[in-house]
Amino acid sequence: MKKFLTMLLTVVLAVSSLGLFTACGGDEEQQGSNEKIAALICLHGEGSSYDKNFIDAFKAACKAKGLTEEQYTIVVDIPEDEPAYEKAAEFADAGYKVVFGDSFGHEKFLIKAAKEFPNVQFCHATGTAGGFLNTEDTSDDAPANFHNAFASIYEGRYLAGVAAGLKLIELYGEDITADEAKIGYVGAWPFAEVKSGLTSFYLGVKSIVPNTTMEVRFTNSWYDPVAEQTAAEALIQGGAKLVSGHADSYGVPTACKNANVPNVFYNGTTNEDTFVIASKINWQPYFEHMLDGVMVEGKSIEKDYCGTLENGSVQITALGKAAAEGTQTKLDEVKAKLMSGEIKVFDCATFTVNGAPLTEYLADVVDTGDFTGETNVVKTEGGKTYFAESEFRSAPYFDLIIDGITVGADVVTPVK
Repeated sequence: MKKFLTMLLTVVLAVSSLGLFTACGGDEEQQGSNEKIAALICLHGEGSSYDKNFIDAFKAACKAKGLTEEQYTIVVDIPEDEPAYEKAAEFADAGYKVVFGDSFGHEKFLIKAAKEFPNVQFCHATGTAGGFLNTEDTSDDAPANFHNAFASIYEGRYLAGVAAGLKLIELYGEDITADEAKIGYVGAWPFAEVKSGLTSFYLGVKSIVPNTTMEVRFTNSWYDPVAEQTAAEALIQGGAKLVSGHADSYGVPTACKNANVPNVFYNGTTNEDTFVIASKINWQPYFEHMLDGVMVEGKSIEKDYCGTLENGSVQITALGKAAAEGTQTKLDEVKAKLMSGEIKVFDCATFTVNGAPLTEYLADVVDTGDFTGETNVVKTEGGKTYFAESEFRSAPYFDLIIDGITVGADVVTPVK
């Protein structure tokens, strides 16, 4: 009997070693499905168009890569302060392979966590410390497991500007006056990221309406619905015939709806009759790249990733109810020229600074905190001299105010 049991056990072990008992394979698959992979840290929640854009793309990328909801997590309302480090460290300690922060101010806190957890990858949107495109340089402060990402969104904003210009022509005709050609823009902060966006939007409008001018109001906050709406209202009262912006609430579209003024949005859409179009960064391609870097053998995460029109990272939305007839055809034409290089958004032949063309400019590309420019970012290629945004670093460094754009008084939330 003992001999029979011994033989039976030998057979069972042999069969098991060949993987013929499906229960064992099922257990391994279940263990794999519980492995912690990715965590997303957001400055605000889904009420912010900016953060919702990240959240939607993160969920889509995780689904595309076959992750279960147990393998990724999202936290919201994490300020640009020590709590960002605490959350990042908490996720790393819990076994997540990669942690992503979605706001500029999260950067130094993610770097702090990256130094503490060298076997975990930390990624960050809009930052400057991870590395620099086309060079071997990196910030002295950033460890090897820290990465930055952004996109050439200025191309999307330029396209949105083209749509805005066509709307002005539809409203006021080809002989549009200077007063009719005035537009407004609500910016969060007077940072390079915002200035790059407002300038590229303006240049898109200017390509259609050469006599356009634009007034900008800053709220000094990424998310302040009251201040954003108040700023837009002030611009409209000041004569703006169309308003766009770069801030994270629906304050600007609300002001435009109330005043029946066309609106170009960012990171979201509305169903209002005043909505023309929006531009946005589609973060799904980057998130899939990031997940591959921690899930696929032989792949890694780029130190400084810049998404483009070509890979779908830079997008414009479907046209809104207020878009002018023929807008889509024109946008398709301009997009093709942007992708081919025939159009350069910051072509120095299309704008001046203090009355003079831009021939060189030292930008603060290698950001060491001294706010001093060290890299000449004006290039000449193919007969065009242009400001080479996103060619030296993914995060924007265009921080000029060009002629035709004026900056009005900052707007803060009214005290009640």
